[in-house]
Amino acid sequence: MTPAAAEAAPEIPPHATMLDKARAVSAKVGRLSRDFAGAHKLAQQAQVREALTRAELTQALTESLAARAELDARLRAQAVAAFHARGEGRLRRHNRPSRLLDRVLARLGPPGQALVIARSGVWRRTASPLRDLARMLRYTLRGADAQAVPLAPLDQGWYLASNADVARAKTPPLVHYLLTGSRERRDPSPLFDSAWYAREHAGELAATGVTPLEHYVRVGAARGLSPHPLFDAGHYLAQAPVLAADDTPLAHYLREGWRSGLSPHPLFDPVWYAEQAGDTGGQAPLAHYLAQGWKAGLSPHPLFDPKWYLVERPGLAEAGVEPLTHFLANGATEGASPSPWFDLAAYVEARGPDLPAGVHPLIDYLRGGAWAVAEARPGFPTAAYLATRPGLVARGVTPLEHWARRGGR
Repeated sequence: MTPAAAEAAPEIPPHATMLDKARAVSAKVGRLSRDFAGAHKLAQQAQVREALTRAELTQALTESLAARAELDARLRAQAVAAFHARGEGRLRRHNRPSRLLDRVLARLGPPGQALVIARSGVWRRTASPLRDLARMLRYTLRGADAQAVPLAPLDQGWYLASNADVARAKTPPLVHYLLTGSRERRDPSPLFDSAWYAREHAGELAATGVTPLEHYVRVGAARGLSPHPLFDAGHYLAQAPVLAADDTPLAHYLREGWRSGLSPHPLFDPVWYAEQAGDTGGQAPLAHYLAQGWKAGLSPHPLFDPKWYLVERPGLAEAGVEPLTHFLANGATEGASPSPWFDLAAYVEARGPDLPAGVHPLIDYLRGGAWAVAEARPGFPTAAYLATRPGLVARGVTPLEHWARRGGR
């Protein structure tokens, strides 16, 4: 541009240049704001879709777990039905003449004592009655040997340790129980509660005069009856133990089932208990718990704390009452919680009319009720806990169990 042209061109005011720049910046900010708003809206929509997807997945998981619980219930029923299909035995009339005959036979020594056992029907039979009788004779010949193992639901070592007079008399424990022990309300095993079983089936026992153990072996086991409040036959059979002909769930558990890690009751977790008890000295874990574990405060299940339960009910501790059996028998009616992790009253309220009649609330929770309530305890949302820990689905662990195992963390 020539000097003359430069002088002739109009001068652009500085404020006009600044105004144009401001307008350009404002337009750019506007575009960016619109872009940001769009991106924010898309992000919100994505978050909503993710939340819905999470909710749908959680609901699907919950429904799947509920369906699995229903399947487990059917399997338990089928296991009991299959065992029942083996057929019941027959109850003899063990009246005064029959008892007199047993006493006469017992005076004949081991051969007569073997016949006492054979007449009772509590010895597990095989296809050869003569071989069975020979085994009974070998057993009676050993007298009060703590190492002898009768093929019956009697814990030989425990019976001798619990009954010093039997050990001193050198009487075979099974023979002693059949002749006098039952009438004296002695238990054949820590897992056979004679007094409880007799109350549950008083009519038939009174009508026949048989011992509780004989009733259980001949007809009770086939009916799916339990020998102890802490031994649930249906729960045990649902784990598919391989029982020989004429075997009973209790005898199988005492003999080998516990060594395979089978659980005798929904509220007895053998793995959880073993972590606390360590070596049980050759005892079945449940027998160890009943004999000494509960006194040491060992917990049979993550959701049952014996120490806490007894502190809440000091009268039980003073009376020496085993807490888990008390909880099962009285906890539901008293509204007693089993531990700080499970609020029984709140759960019962949450389940409402859907809680099956006659089913203990905590067992109902473990068998599927966990997936039917929004909050198993106040402030503990099942869906939220499950959504953040999907691995629980594969393991089949309920949220409160998992929480209790971690100490509430």
